[in-house]
Amino acid sequence: MSEAVARVASLTVFPIKGCAGMAVDRREVTTTGLAGDRQFMVVAPDGRFKTQRRHPLLATIRPHLDGSTLTLAAEGRAPCTVEVADDGPRRRVEIFGKEHPALDQGDEAAAWLSDVLGVESRLVGVTPEHRRPTDGLVPGLSGWADSGSLLLLSRAAADDLSDRAAERSGEPVPLERFRANVVLTGCPAHAEDHLDRVLLGSARLAFSKQAVRCAVVTVDQQTGARVGPEPLETLATYRLEDQGVVFGAKYTVLEPGEVAVGDELQVE
Repeated sequence: MSEAVARVASLTVFPIKGCAGMAVDRREVTTTGLAGDRQFMVVAPDGRFKTQRRHPLLATIRPHLDGSTLTLAAEGRAPCTVEVADDGPRRRVEIFGKEHPALDQGDEAAAWLSDVLGVESRLVGVTPEHRRPTDGLVPGLSGWADSGSLLLLSRAAADDLSDRAAERSGEPVPLERFRANVVLTGCPAHAEDHLDRVLLGSARLAFSKQAVRCAVVTVDQQTGARVGPEPLETLATYRLEDQGVVFGAKYTVLEPGEVAVGDELQVE
């Protein structure tokens, strides 16, 4: 018998790895996470992937994915609309030392991204045969996410951290810094760390691992400016584990389904 332990407060899809998120009210949950999540990635001409760790201006790019149309927007620039290439010649890309085939999304998107980021860049998407395994207690699949199919975070944990950081530095920490797919409400802080098998809407998930945090959480997601050392310094005072500073949890999709804002998270 399932028991409701939390409720979905918000859902966010990140169509392009490292770029801004797209809030949704309802979404299909596929084997790789929320439909469309991290299905695209910005790479250098040699195929190496780009993230906010070295290119924080990625945060200022606001993608919107609507079926087979991807629109790129950024403040002060005309938007760029791309008809998604879902087949064609493969391009080799490298992410975390491993090569994968990808689909280049064309010169117009490449020129637009290169202009915004100030370095030569190209946009690539997953192939129909894309199969990129994740690690953790229960391995799964992902698009171009660092690891894990879905990132869950309790609102109580985010609020507690923001209060702690404000006491130390005088500045609260925006929730968007943590780039969670699913924000949970109605549960204690860090409840997401202690679940095993859950129902999220009609999808079944399994806890994979805690999310280890890096310098991305020190990037202002509105301006693309590095504004650290917070919240990493505050997190290190109470969330430091052997693997690093942890905040939020990554889950593997056992059975696809659908989830909506307001749905219950149930423990099986």
